[in-house]
Amino acid sequence: MTDRIPAAFYRGNRTVSVEWTRPIPPGPDEVAIQVAYCGICGTDMHAFHGNMDSRVGFNRILGHEMSGTIASVGAKCTSFRPNQPVVVRPLESCGACKACEAGHLHICRNLKFLGLDTDGAFQSVWTVPAHTVHVLPDGLRLDHAALIEPMAVACHDVRLAGLRHGEDVVVIGGGPIGILVAFVARLAGGTVLVSEVNPHRIAVAERLGFDTVNPRTDGLESVVEERTGGKGADVVFEVSGTQSGVDCMTAVASARGRIVMVAIHASKPTVDLFQFFWRELRLIGARVYEREDYDRAIEIVGSSADIADILITDVHPLAKIQQAFEALDAEPSAMKSLIKVEPD
Repeated sequence: MTDRIPAAFYRGNRTVSVEWTRPIPPGPDEVAIQVAYCGICGTDMHAFHGNMDSRVGFNRILGHEMSGTIASVGAKCTSFRPNQPVVVRPLESCGACKACEAGHLHICRNLKFLGLDTDGAFQSVWTVPAHTVHVLPDGLRLDHAALIEPMAVACHDVRLAGLRHGEDVVVIGGGPIGILVAFVARLAGGTVLVSEVNPHRIAVAERLGFDTVNPRTDGLESVVEERTGGKGADVVFEVSGTQSGVDCMTAVASARGRIVMVAIHASKPTVDLFQFFWRELRLIGARVYEREDYDRAIEIVGSSADIADILITDVHPLAKIQQAFEALDAEPSAMKSLIKVEPD
């Protein structure tokens, strides 16, 4: 393993600085990964904006939507081999709390999210616990594989919704996660409508074959009522993270409809609880993913190259990561930006 590697440190004040650091040799139960690509996600943008300073501090390497190859392994990691293509499920649970004892490791009371609570993948060599590593099938492009982590989020959301074939689905918010939720919901047999206000994101959704509605101009509730014959949506995914999205989620749900809360809201929204009583609605919280969701995401990304090609709108070298973050702030048409961490 090399003595010095480039890594991008969050330094506060909307600054990500590429500096040289020492790689961490893997312990007995750890794996060192040569990072190929790492996506910039919404959580990374929250950190960049200073909204997570109390959690991440000012000496943190961010990044978790990654792909790469095995560089070296600890003494107990006999199931991995050098150059094996992999992704990381970036969750480290305590194993001792009541949630862990019940088997719900992904909602551990003491959960550490790798890349936020620990250093992440915006570095050329990333050392992680071996149990977080998923081996990729041969032939899966590593740039496409960087979509597996957000795809796993979508797989978890749709699985918890209990979506059945033929059900009417509304996805509120057509950003990267919203589009992936819509994609997985369609694979599960749902009839999907995407609600989005950004014309560039609407165009991406329509390019992928989704029906869309702009709630500011078209009236989401009336469109859903017409599409469903007055029934409403059987399943609603709130992915916008906005108060208007929360208002819409109860307005368009059918009697006994299921609403899945996907978005992380920066402040507590106002929820129309009367509608939950009046129509016996169900609200389902969905946080990150479990192992089976990652396995399903790998399968989907491996067989669906079109969505990766459409969603990945730009790729930047690690040396230009500051500009990449700034561009996401300024560019309304961007969907998924990748950082190419490995050198050319």
